[in-house]
Amino acid sequence: MRCFWLLATVFLLFSQQGNTAEKSLFWQLESPEGQVSYLFGTIHTDDNRVTSFSPLVLQALKSVNTFMLEVADEPAAKLLQLPQGDLKQYLSDAELDQVAQLADVHVMPLDRVLKMKPWLLAVLFDLPKPQTPFAQDFLLKAKAEEMDKRVVGLESPQEHFGVMDSLTLDEQLLMLHAVLKRTQKQKEKDFEQLMKAYLAGNPDQVANMDDEMTRGVLPAEVWQRMRIKLLDERNVKMAERGLEQAKQGRVFIAVGAAHLAGKTGLIQAFKQAGFKLTPLKK
Repeated sequence: MRCFWLLATVFLLFSQQGNTAEKSLFWQLESPEGQVSYLFGTIHTDDNRVTSFSPLVLQALKSVNTFMLEVADEPAAKLLQLPQGDLKQYLSDAELDQVAQLADVHVMPLDRVLKMKPWLLAVLFDLPKPQTPFAQDFLLKAKAEEMDKRVVGLESPQEHFGVMDSLTLDEQLLMLHAVLKRTQKQKEKDFEQLMKAYLAGNPDQVANMDDEMTRGVLPAEVWQRMRIKLLDERNVKMAERGLEQAKQGRVFIAVGAAHLAGKTGLIQAFKQAGFKLTPLKK
């Protein structure tokens, strides 16, 4: 199901400011031994402005042995569902009506939606109406599989989806309440601003835009705590695993654009590991 893969969006929406000297979302990574890999900043949307890949991107993908993305395997249902009961226990009749309408917009069965964790629904329902089930990052995965590339996750499903379980149920419900209060016009405006930042190819601009967009979703203390878990701690793990693969062979790493910038971002991690980074046009 499409909803199983949308946590990538929340990691794009909870971001940090950084200082990337060179501006690009697509990088060639040359190891100290001269082996070439690639790093590509993604955005989880099926918008046709980002799902048509340039010949340079496809050639880079063709040249590697391994393709890496944030999570390669579908998560178990228990990672996405409330431990018991459903949302009827926590939402008003008016909010349940909104949930039903949004489930219809996003082409999701209502009985399944009502069992989902509130944070996941907040992420799903804050997105524009999907036009296809093929978001940019998973189109890349599909192309890698067509090319018979080895596909590896930077995180396990438990690591990827479980990070949000550090939020209490009340905190998750705050997220969902905030999203339900937003109009479709507000969501579309924010999405266009985010797309503009992404299309500009500047990881810092994407990070700063995400930072501004997220301020109203959670209380300040909760938001600051989640930023550390969503970015800083995960960046360290993803960098370690990406570097390990890049030292073993040629790899194409596709990761949410917000994970590129900043002191803990993957650009800085590869530089510190002695790789020569060259910005490319995506």
